[in-house]
Amino acid sequence: MIRTLAIGHDHQVTVGKPLDQIVMEDYIWMWVDFSEPTDRETELLTSYFHFHPLAVEDCMHVLQRPKLDYYEDVQFLVVHALDVDTLAAEEVDMFISSRFLVTYHHHELEELDQAWERIVQHANERKIWSRGPLAAAYTVMDKLVDNYFPSLFMIEDELAELEGLGGRESVEELMKQVFDLRGRLLKLRRTIVPMRDLMYRVLNSQHVQGQGDHMAYFTDIYDHLLKLTDMLEADREMTADLRDSYISLNSNRMNSIMKTLTVITTVFMPLTLIAGIYGMNFSNMPELGWKYGYFGVLFFMFLLSVAMVVWFMRRGWFK
Repeated sequence: MIRTLAIGHDHQVTVGKPLDQIVMEDYIWMWVDFSEPTDRETELLTSYFHFHPLAVEDCMHVLQRPKLDYYEDVQFLVVHALDVDTLAAEEVDMFISSRFLVTYHHHELEELDQAWERIVQHANERKIWSRGPLAAAYTVMDKLVDNYFPSLFMIEDELAELEGLGGRESVEELMKQVFDLRGRLLKLRRTIVPMRDLMYRVLNSQHVQGQGDHMAYFTDIYDHLLKLTDMLEADREMTADLRDSYISLNSNRMNSIMKTLTVITTVFMPLTLIAGIYGMNFSNMPELGWKYGYFGVLFFMFLLSVAMVVWFMRRGWFK
């Protein structure tokens, strides 16, 4: 599907006009959005816009790393949207010139719809960001980056909840949740960090800076990405701390279990020895003929057990 948005010299918006009916001289600039394009529609990148074959090839092959390329008077950007359900990256290709913005994406994206509506609503206002393709490109990237925050906030809420469990769940279950969160943070990192690097390149590019005051708005996006990166690294450190804490907790539990088993084994070792001695079938064992021998041995074994337990307690084995 191809949709068009053209800004006239009177700052009025023309939406939905067929591409072949648009005369560029009648408009200040236009935005053409290729959403889930067919092969025939994709051919317009070459036949109508005459974009460089390498840029068109990058549009066809997903998933490209976020990048910025220059082709004569056109800047080609690859940016990433985020699927909030799977945290997978969705590629958005952008061609920016002084007269048009062309966006190309293989899946329908809500962020693009939001940016589209914002341009339509404010195109007739003489705000700096509403006067050109670079401003529309900023609006698209701003919406894409803003959509990163809810996913990261959700993970932080889960981390806070996990940290507050206090070991009430099994260590195996807690470790499973920690590694699941680390995996999701890694997916976010694969999207956020390359976008941060791309925005840094945009801010330091002489080609893009030729557009002037728009850099203040791209700086705002870059600040958001820096904040996201800091939050991401802090969350990864927290998951690492939780992982180490749970490993230590598991080790302490194991040590406690081993200590308990050691105490029980140590107490029963002499009792087993005594029972073993008196369980031998020899006829010349003096104690076997004693009337109270059985009760005497049991009483002695009981006293020995109590004495050993008291001694272990004084030694601090039960602390």
